[in-house]
Order: sequence, then structure tokens, then C-alpha cells
Amino acid sequence: MLTSTNVPGGPNWLDLGTPDIDAAVAFYEGTFGWQFRSAGPEAGGYGFLQKDGKTLAALGPLTEEGASSAWTVYFRTLDADATAKAVEQAGGTVRLPPMQVFTAGRMAGFTDPTGAEFAVWEPQDTDGLEVVNEPRTLSWIELYTTDAAAAKDFYRSVLSWDMRDMPMGPDIVYTIAGPAGGGESTMHGGIMQLPAEHMQRGSTSEWHPYFEVEDCDTVVARAQELGATVIIPAVDAEGVGRLAMLLDPFGAPFAVITSATP
Repeated sequence: MLTSTNVPGGPNWLDLGTPDIDAAVAFYEGTFGWQFRSAGPEAGGYGFLQKDGKTLAALGPLTEEGASSAWTVYFRTLDADATAKAVEQAGGTVRLPPMQVFTAGRMAGFTDPTGAEFAVWEPQDTDGLEVVNEPRTLSWIELYTTDAAAAKDFYRSVLSWDMRDMPMGPDIVYTIAGPAGGGESTMHGGIMQLPAEHMQRGSTSEWHPYFEVEDCDTVVARAQELGATVIIPAVDAEGVGRLAMLLDPFGAPFAVITSATP
């Protein structure tokens, strides 16, 4: 569960870049029952995905040359320019320099040293997502990375995250991340090392959003009917819930989870 969306370093925005807005809207409306509200003609096709009138994510066209369809996680910053400098100093890349987005706020896009893309949002008129953790909204984020040690050093340096490792077997360590000083009660995501065999097959570092759902199996079946590809079938994770990972019809990865009852 996300518990740090309103503090610096916490995830506060999420959007999908897609080559076909109408088809993507149809897929996600059919899978989750979301509604799409355009941000207006001046926004170039960008708009908001909503549940009961509250924004849970956004969606827009691909804008970077060579980009493929993907969800982008944004982290809250008090100063996008300072964060861009910190990214470069920590070995990351500034893909999109800090820019003003109308009167909503400032954003910038980066790539971490292991190749995972992410962004930051400096709020002005738009603070961030209006709903999380409810059914059919964002409830967790996860980084699959080719170099977990390097990724942890980078995000600790740039976003001041606190982290704790949770061994999950003889060769698997799952790292829980949260904002500085929040302790175990504030967390927002996990970091996991990609297995060697996945990297040999060409897997790259990337952030994945998890959407909470009432029934994981039902949503997976519905998504498949609408053109999704299942890459991790629904499985029970003890103490966590039932989860699955999919690719939308254009190849953007995301996960769904029915969280275990506390």
C-alpha cells in the first residue's frame, strides 16, 4: 500500500505513454472501468484517467523519439531543477529537462544508472493523484533492475529514500523503499534484482505500477479478452495477496493485486 504520496520522494503522479490513445482508453476502460477526461486541445491528446470523478492516472501520446508504450512513475519534488542536478551527479541521465506544465506544476524526466525511466513532479496548481489504494487505483510501485545495488544507491542519493532489505529466499532480496525519516509505517515501493536468466533474455530495468482490484483472476481474464498478454499468471504471495503481471495491447507492463486482508 502507498503511504507516502504527499511527501518529497513519494510517488505523486502516474501516466501512460501510448501510440494509440483511443485504443488504450478503450482497453483500460474495459479492464478497470476507468473514465477518460481530456485535458483540452492545448494538451496534445493528454488527459486524465478517473474513477468516480477523481484522477488516478493520466494518459497521452508518445512524445520522445524511439519511445515505446510504458507507464511512467513520478516522484514528488520541491525543486525539479535541484533534482535534475542530483540525478546527473549520481550517474543518471536527464532525458527531459525541467519544464513548466501550464500552471499545474513543473516536471522532468530521467533515466537511472541501470536504465529505468522515471520522472518528478513539482506541484503548483495540481498537487498529484487524487485517489490511491482504493480498488481500481494505484496501490504500489516496483522497480525490476539489472543492478539492485546501484539502483538503491542512486535513489537514496537523489530522492533521500530510506530502504530495508527483506530476504525472500536463499538468492532473492526484496528491498522496501520509503521517504526519508518515515520509518516502517511509510513506504511506497519495492526494488528487486532481475535474475541473470532474465537479463540474458534482454530484460531491462523498469518501474511497474500495481493497481488494486477486488478480484485478481477476474481482472486478468477481462484484460486478456481485451488484448493483454499475461507475463506472470495470478499467484498467491503469502501475507501480500494475489497478484499478476501483464502487458497491455501496446506492450506497457503493469500489475494487478488483490491485497491480503490485514
